[in-house]
Amino acid sequence: MSCQFKIISNDDLDQIIPLVYALNEEKVSVDLLKSRFEEMKSQNYECAVVYDADDNLVGVTGLWFCTRHYIGKAVELDHVYLMPEYRNKGFGKQFMNWINTYVKEKGCNSIELNTYVQNYPSHKFYYNEGFEILGYHFLKKI
Repeated sequence: MSCQFKIISNDDLDQIIPLVYALNEEKVSVDLLKSRFEEMKSQNYECAVVYDADDNLVGVTGLWFCTRHYIGKAVELDHVYLMPEYRNKGFGKQFMNWINTYVKEKGCNSIELNTYVQNYPSHKFYYNEGFEILGYHFLKKI
């Protein structure tokens, strides 16, 4: 199966809402996602997507760019999602390779991400892609 990767315009973020909705297991409403993505447009955010051979949107990740004191220029991947029927077919590995090249060209020294503790398949995938666990992600709702 062939695929295409690209950065989409922030004006086109509505097209990724169904994938992010599925990623969040429908716990965050579509309207709230649209509102949040509207806010994200003005922040240091880009969106990378995967299209299959028939130009169907099948994968997405957000890219948050920043400079960290401990590593320098970095990108944090957010809402990484590939539709289930496209998993274990090499799309994810190709997507990560494309992202590596893209962010290196932008001068990044590292890629960071969070993954849910119970998402064991993603842990294995990221280990195989060279990621290491460096700590815990804490969250406090206020």
